[in-house]
Amino acid sequence: MFLYRSCMVEESGTLESQLEATKRKHQEIRAMRSQLKKIEDLGAAMEEALILDNKYTEHSTVGLAQQWDQLDQLGMRMQHNLEQQIQARNTTGVTEEALKEFSMMFKHFDKDKSGRLNHQEFKSCLRSLGYDLPMVEEGEPDPEFENILDIVDPNRDGHVSLQEYMAFMISRETENVKSSEEIESAFRALSTEQKPYVTKEELYQNLTREQADYCISHMKPYMDSKGRELPSAYDYVEFTRSLFVN
Repeated sequence: MFLYRSCMVEESGTLESQLEATKRKHQEIRAMRSQLKKIEDLGAAMEEALILDNKYTEHSTVGLAQQWDQLDQLGMRMQHNLEQQIQARNTTGVTEEALKEFSMMFKHFDKDKSGRLNHQEFKSCLRSLGYDLPMVEEGEPDPEFENILDIVDPNRDGHVSLQEYMAFMISRETENVKSSEEIESAFRALSTEQKPYVTKEELYQNLTREQADYCISHMKPYMDSKGRELPSAYDYVEFTRSLFVN
């Protein structure tokens, strides 16, 4: 059971290949239901014969049935999650690289391969992704993190599933993509003939001095297709996208 759970949670490759592999594993789990039925029938027969102890196994039929149900539910959740990621990649502008990073970080903190994180693991995961969450003493209020939990775990069951986590990260990344595109479009409007770079003169003509100074100190020089640096030209595309890295 643990092997199947690990295989589903640790799949790698493209989103489509992960989805196909997860479907295959889930089908194998569904096919095992008939074997579980045989075990349950044998267990019932042993109870009728008043054989209540079995020195050959530590597992019970009830425990095995519960594990099978958990695996079946995990398989369905994993498929839905991967379909969700594919849809996000295709429709929102969230890159597959970003989705893989989110998924990889979740798997890193999901030590028991359960497909969910407790609140402390979730907080550590967010910090690893670049979220600047304040350090608070145990028992002290943590309003910033609580606001996030209001989204991903509103009923406070103590855990964040992979599906809930990915929905949250996709939502935040989608907001970043939209904001990035809006700011990039604003810089493009400043640039003569909507070039992929903006000049020092254009920045000072259209922004306040403080804003232009900030842009010039943080933007990289623009390099043309041959790797040549254009004088007084700045790469607003790279600058804008760097602002929204988590």
